[in-house]
Amino acid sequence: MTAAVRMKSITKIYPETQKRANDQVDFTLLPAEILSLAGENGAGKSTLMKILYGLISCDSGEILVHGQPFAHPSPIEAGKRGIGMVHQHFMLVEEFTVTENVVLGEESTAPTGLLDRRQNRQRVAALIEKHHFSLSPDDRVMSLSVGQKQQVEILKMLMRDVNILILDEPTSVLTQLEIDSLFTTLRKLQSHGVSIILITHKLHEIKNISDRVAVMREGRMVGVYETAEVSEEDIARAMMGDEGLSVVRKERRQLNLDPVLSVAHLSLIRHNQDHPLLDDISFTVHPGEILGCAAISGNGLGQLESVLLGNLPVSSGEILYHDEVLTSVHHTATTRKRGIPFVPSDRLFTGCSLSAKVSDNVIATSRKRFFPPFNVSRKEIESYTSHLIETYGISATPSAPIGTLSGGGIQKVILAREIERIRDLIICCEPTWGLDVNSTAFIHRQIVQLRNDGVGVLLISSNIDEILALADRLLVFSRGSVSARFSASQMASLTKEELSPFLLGKKRMEVEGA
Repeated sequence: MTAAVRMKSITKIYPETQKRANDQVDFTLLPAEILSLAGENGAGKSTLMKILYGLISCDSGEILVHGQPFAHPSPIEAGKRGIGMVHQHFMLVEEFTVTENVVLGEESTAPTGLLDRRQNRQRVAALIEKHHFSLSPDDRVMSLSVGQKQQVEILKMLMRDVNILILDEPTSVLTQLEIDSLFTTLRKLQSHGVSIILITHKLHEIKNISDRVAVMREGRMVGVYETAEVSEEDIARAMMGDEGLSVVRKERRQLNLDPVLSVAHLSLIRHNQDHPLLDDISFTVHPGEILGCAAISGNGLGQLESVLLGNLPVSSGEILYHDEVLTSVHHTATTRKRGIPFVPSDRLFTGCSLSAKVSDNVIATSRKRFFPPFNVSRKEIESYTSHLIETYGISATPSAPIGTLSGGGIQKVILAREIERIRDLIICCEPTWGLDVNSTAFIHRQIVQLRNDGVGVLLISSNIDEILALADRLLVFSRGSVSARFSASQMASLTKEELSPFLLGKKRMEVEGA
């Protein structure tokens, strides 16, 4: 059987750093298979696929597509060979309709030479109907959900008759329902003969969708496995080597201390909306515990984060840090002045300044320490940043723009910055979103260690596996209100299956206190 793609001894060295992004990599994609290309951030996955798609060139190696040499790849030539790539960051014109985006560069024209808008719309409508996408040809892209925008990107590839489809971290910004829909689409494409490469580091998704999994580590291909024959632990071990995968053990303790954070009857109501964004939310966070807040995306976690950070004023209710009422004067500066560390869900735009140096991002929340009147201590800043880089294992230099770091590296900088400010409370929102296994394990160990050291941790996360692994107590949100509360004793045996009806709003638990 002729392989859809065969890459032999691919090597790519970046001259600026002499880093071997790909080192003698062999890779094979079979016809009509779904193959997961797995590895941690920086393992070389995206580089290998960008070489196949022609976005960058390799220094040495050979590529065969359907048995034929592919000597000088470029995106145009890749398209002619039936190769399409859906990038992690979508390449769509927001103001255009679905039809205009899909046919861009492939437009049908009338005999007069003008665009045949009717014909273009019919082509796109037929493609949408064939693959059962939840779109209209006339929708403006700016009005679509993230999952629908991804469908538009896939439609662009299908319009060009691709038979080899590369998806780079396609689930990193999707809700679980959108992920399920995407996987249904991929299986349909596979049934139509399309070969699919899924770049990912999410173990449960690898097991769920792929026929085979190819694992890269530090630029090398370390193994290719039949997915059904390996466990998530086997894949993680291949990705990480022999490093430990477990989090720090949580110490059992009895909570007799006063809460560090109290939220009482908090509501957030906006005009012209039938239902409150937050509806009578109450909870407490005590020293030495992790209180989890879980929900499917769009059910109130984002609003809770914004209220706690001070970006949204509440309609009613109260927020107290110890005995100090924050609600009436609460805004972002208030959170910072009170010394409450905050790890935001959007690390790229809220958590840091991508163009600024690592050192400048490190001191962003504690500038007074380094900028006393008339005395800018740049040397002290660099020394402090170097200390954090070493302590937290961050692959960076103080002077590097933080935007050049991997997602895990950026999150480590943010976490290090916030941990160094801790008194007795930290608020962590989606702390491992989009991170690889190793970075996730590191973040989890840090959170649990803070808890063991007596810090109160409020963990706001839509990652249910994360919540079940870390939380001592749990609040479940559905449509902006608390649908269930689970105590420490209940958390010991709680499963995802038991949580599902509460997450979906099909069931509510009437339990007082949290």
